Amino acid sequence: MQGGIARVCMVVAAAILNHPSLFPQENTTLPEQDEDLIARMREHEERLEMEQAKLEKELSQMDSKQEETSSEEGYSWYFWSALSFVIFLTIEMCRVDFTEAEIRPVEDEDVFSETGSITSRMMVLDKDILSNFCDKCTYAAAHENWRVREFVEGFADDLLESLRSVCDREVDMEVGDFVGIGSMFESWKVCKPLMCDLIVPFSPPDLHSFQYHLWCSPSSNIPPDMQGCGKIKVTRFGENEEGCLCGSANLGEDMLCLLHSRNDAAGVSHSPDELLCSKNTHFLAKDQVMRWFQISVTKAWGRISHKYDFEVTFRNLDAAGALKIRFRSGKVIVMNIIPVVQLEDTDAYFVSHFPSGCDSCPDPYWPLSFAIYERNLLKHFAKRLPQNSCHLHCLQIVTFLHRKQSGLTGKCALTNYHLKTTLLHLLLSKKPSAWGAESMEHRLQDVIGFLQRSLQEKRLNHVLIGNSKVPKEVRVPEMIRKVEPINLFRSLVLQRELYAATVKHFQEMLRNAAVLLQEYTPHLSNGGLHHSLDESL
Repeated sequence: MQGGIARVCMVVAAAILNHPSLFPQENTTLPEQDEDLIARMREHEERLEMEQAKLEKELSQMDSKQEETSSEEGYSWYFWSALSFVIFLTIEMCRVDFTEAEIRPVEDEDVFSETGSITSRMMVLDKDILSNFCDKCTYAAAHENWRVREFVEGFADDLLESLRSVCDREVDMEVGDFVGIGSMFESWKVCKPLMCDLIVPFSPPDLHSFQYHLWCSPSSNIPPDMQGCGKIKVTRFGENEEGCLCGSANLGEDMLCLLHSRNDAAGVSHSPDELLCSKNTHFLAKDQVMRWFQISVTKAWGRISHKYDFEVTFRNLDAAGALKIRFRSGKVIVMNIIPVVQLEDTDAYFVSHFPSGCDSCPDPYWPLSFAIYERNLLKHFAKRLPQNSCHLHCLQIVTFLHRKQSGLTGKCALTNYHLKTTLLHLLLSKKPSAWGAESMEHRLQDVIGFLQRSLQEKRLNHVLIGNSKVPKEVRVPEMIRKVEPINLFRSLVLQRELYAATVKHFQEMLRNAAVLLQEYTPHLSNGGLHHSLDESL
């Protein structure tokens, strides 16, 4: 028995002393020493396996002898056998943990292969500058944004009411009430110009309806590069109902259809062009919708312009409802009134175009927006995060740096929507207590680090589509929760030049971060907040 115990101790001691993580050599990153280390590890593993085999054989022999002598000593040998197994298992697990701990920092630092690249941990931002920037910039901007929202909501109500009065309900689309989305209505807008995004749902004229074909529908026939999009088919009421002949046969004056009234059967049949469809199809076309909406908005403003003492112009002729309001004082407010189609009874909308100017998919494909659900997700977190949490400050700082860098090096594939998506992913993965005001510097590094890894992998998943982590209180439709995730960086995979330009933009933004923030901090601390930011942003 004493010999067996000594044997166990000897094997365990050999395993610990020969463990490769116990006495690491210096400069182990050199390839020659890596090969030597791996060779020694293999030799040690072979020795351990041989010693373990001998030990097991000896223990089995001694167990058989002990069974003949006494049951008490047999139990002791089972104990020593189990103990040796536990020790070996612990050593192996420690080795795996130690190896992973050594690999992770390398992964975090070696994000891009280019020389001179900078990481989120290398970016050092002074806490006082961050705090001063947030106090002077974001809080003052919040007060001004509230006044702008109040004006925009009142003006939009008046404009849309005038638009409804110039539309023919029997021919034109029916316009609903607007919904505010984006940074201005999510309380993280910080950069000029003052811009408000409003979506305006519209429905088909009388006797018509919309049918929706999503990219995730089994029989949609939507190309793979149109993920997140859908098609909208305009159908006449009752034309897809089997067994009804009232629309195609002459029933006579004395015959009535039990499914449709006399007015329905005698309704005017619109051509696809009149229904704003793509040529020779019954699918709704974005170009046709935007042209109709722009003409309608122009007529609506002409009817109420005498009531207002400011000038309204179309900021972008290619985007319907992109309005610029200029007051006599010189102040400018930008409005994006976006015509959309509601997906059945959900809060998801097919949008005609994105206000950020992103490349839109061709007709008849409509991108699907989940802006309402994203706003509800932010509200969900706001109820659970600590008071004066830093999550919106982190987003404001990153969007400020991104906008300033875009002014220096031009636009790239990175957008504010990608930055917001990054923040939402982190909010879903971290505990609410981690977002206290005192943790702003660390959370800002997390946001930049997450975005950096996403750029390296060329993959940033949509935060709602196919994400089971989203709380059920947000009420994302089940069909959206269960589909495959969508990569928002898909264009970076297909376009190398665009990817290189985006990486360069991001690296320059990190290098200039401290300078960009510090450049405006002296102005902010001297009370010149509005003047300095209005000119620079």
